[in-house]
Amino acid sequence: MASVVAGQSMRIGLPRLGNRFLRPSMSTRRNLSSYLVTPKELHEALKKNPPSPISPDPRVIPLCAAWFLPNDERTGIQVFREQRIPKARFFDLDKAIDKRSPYPHMLPDPKGFAAAMSELGIRRDDIVVVYDTKELGIFSAPRVAWTFRAFGHPKVHILNNFRQWVAEGLPTESGELYSVECNPYPIPELASDRVASFEQVKEAVLDYNKEGAEGIQILDARPNGRFTGQDPEPREGLSSGHMPGSINIPFSSVLDPETKTFLPADKLKKLFEEKGVDPNKPIISTCGTGVTACAIDTALEVAGYPNSRKVYDGSWTEWAQRVHPSENLIVKSE
Repeated sequence: MASVVAGQSMRIGLPRLGNRFLRPSMSTRRNLSSYLVTPKELHEALKKNPPSPISPDPRVIPLCAAWFLPNDERTGIQVFREQRIPKARFFDLDKAIDKRSPYPHMLPDPKGFAAAMSELGIRRDDIVVVYDTKELGIFSAPRVAWTFRAFGHPKVHILNNFRQWVAEGLPTESGELYSVECNPYPIPELASDRVASFEQVKEAVLDYNKEGAEGIQILDARPNGRFTGQDPEPREGLSSGHMPGSINIPFSSVLDPETKTFLPADKLKKLFEEKGVDPNKPIISTCGTGVTACAIDTALEVAGYPNSRKVYDGSWTEWAQRVHPSENLIVKSE
């Protein structure tokens, strides 16, 4: 048995189901309409496919991905305890990681991802809906949903968003964590076409504006002050600035300023067009540590941009530490 937090397991005396799980019938499946789901859609889906510990059918699992920057006094697990969707589970972005990497919350290896899913009691055929805090609206949930996709989980969605869930008076609960039945999750393969490495990003930057180059576009989700180099990075000792040729699209610009939900598709498309993003060329999204880059990647999908998109997992934290000053690959501008 395990608690609803990935990486924090504990033994309790709940009955095991053994091998009694059966193939789910198609009639019990409830497919959500799109990658982004509304609070009403999720509420209806939960009523029809609740995360029951005894049902063999695919379940709708609300998964809280609450996370705050290191300089914030709040923690994800704290706000999860204070208010959450009933029966939600908690994905700890700082625990389900590559523990050998010097960079924060890099993707775990396939075994690590499978272990985190097993502890959370998530089956491969479950429908997972990831959501953020009501305080931030949208922030780290796209990163966790992108992680599920990178490891090939068939059905994952993002709630748009928990702030609206609360505003609409939908049910919530609070209190300490409860336990779930562990389910062995098959070790997946990582979809490398979704992930950009340091070497790939560096090659794209060095090819910028060269004749015959692939024309890869790099979209940077950090706030403009950090992009220009006028404001410091939240991690002490890390230089701010940006990669040559990159385009600044602060992740807050893809959200409604009041509700913090994603803007509708037409407004997102207009935003990317105004920024000069070409839908016919490959895109790599980056940010500080690979979190809000996934919000940009999600916005691109909603806006109808093709699938030639990657996220730079190490993002600026890796870039600023690995490029050499003599290479002039950190630009500061007014």
